[in-house]
Amino acid sequence: MNLRGIEFTVAKTAIPGIWQWQFRIGEQVKTGKTETKIDLLAIRRVQLRIDRELKRSAGPTEPAG
Repeated sequence: MNLRGIEFTVAKTAIPGIWQWQFRIGEQVKTGKTETKIDLLAIRRVQLRIDRELKRSAGPTEPAG
């Protein structure tokens, strides 16, 4: 799957309701797990995490004024 040019994967684990995810931003690989019975919710959570990481990597912006 792809979000804003970032490839990511979300896969079921052997434990029901647990999803494993992974994505890479630059040289940094992020991995983790999320708990939900709904596959689309697991995907959405990873997308939100990617958005947070992209915002963090962009750095602070200059205050206006």
